[in-house]
Amino acid sequence: MTRSITLAGRTIGPNQKPYIIAEMSGNHDGSLDQALAIVRMAAEQGADAVKLQTYTPQTITIDSDAPDFRLSQDHDLWGGRTLWDLYTEAHTPWAWHAPIFEEAHKAGITVFSSPFDPTAIDLLEDLGTPAYKIASSEIVDLPLIRLAASKGKPIIISTGMASLQEISAAVDAARSTGNDQIVVLACTANYPADPSESNLRGIPVMADAFGTLVGYSDHTVGIGAAVAAVALGACVVEKHVTMQRDGGGVDSSFSSEPAELASLVQQTEIGWQCLGQARIGARQQEKEGLRFRRSLYVVTDVAAGDIVGPDNVRSIRPANGIAPEEFSRVEGRTFQHDVAKGTAFTWDLV
Repeated sequence: MTRSITLAGRTIGPNQKPYIIAEMSGNHDGSLDQALAIVRMAAEQGADAVKLQTYTPQTITIDSDAPDFRLSQDHDLWGGRTLWDLYTEAHTPWAWHAPIFEEAHKAGITVFSSPFDPTAIDLLEDLGTPAYKIASSEIVDLPLIRLAASKGKPIIISTGMASLQEISAAVDAARSTGNDQIVVLACTANYPADPSESNLRGIPVMADAFGTLVGYSDHTVGIGAAVAAVALGACVVEKHVTMQRDGGGVDSSFSSEPAELASLVQQTEIGWQCLGQARIGARQQEKEGLRFRRSLYVVTDVAAGDIVGPDNVRSIRPANGIAPEEFSRVEGRTFQHDVAKGTAFTWDLV
């Protein structure tokens, strides 16, 4: 199994804190200034990377009102809209990519994108993208995966809607180019996703099945699912972000605002730290606590010849005496000499 990869100088793997990707998607709301503000915000809140989506309406669909090209009326966010209309609103114009990349470099945050066709890969290569992300719906586009993987950079594959066989085919397609820098992301491709549909127990299953690093592309509201995913082995977390949830943007209703992104960064790192090692026993920081376990102590002044009983020997804190379990073995015995109150009870006293 791949134990770690490096993306723009940052090591990603089980022994590293989670790699947090802030997904801009269409939350720029048609404004380059808003897109640049999201880049700066993601950097300020501690994300490792900001991710774009690189397509135009023409490269992802066609302008058609036919039923095949229209979302269902009962879709939670985009009911009844045509794909052309949705992607016209949501796409990040190609002319914006260079200034966004430049802003990310100035802000000190990594930037890469999801390509949706070969021309998008050409654009991103010209911009020096350090990685590629394959969106869930594109997991079946094996030629696209092979082309992206052939560039020799880390490739992150979302698996929303995908079967085990489809994920395996996508991973094999990437590996066929000689590229094993692969991260597979568990994902529920619904917007927003119901936490009960997350099936996070599949994360370690994917790690075992594909021998890749694993992560989680989170479309739920809040950060609970992401923290749980880290506990199950996710070393990458992707989350849609927005400047203001009620401020517009096609994905803003289920995206994280700045304070939530900061909390996501902090709490997933804490979740990762809590994993520790697969061992049972006292921790180093519990050393002081060990001193104050219960043990048998002399609790009144006693004289030589007194009989040990519950009135003069009890189980109390701290832990310097013999174990409380031993009281039945010493009860009724005789003290050999005078003993002061507060003396740890040891075998040589009787």
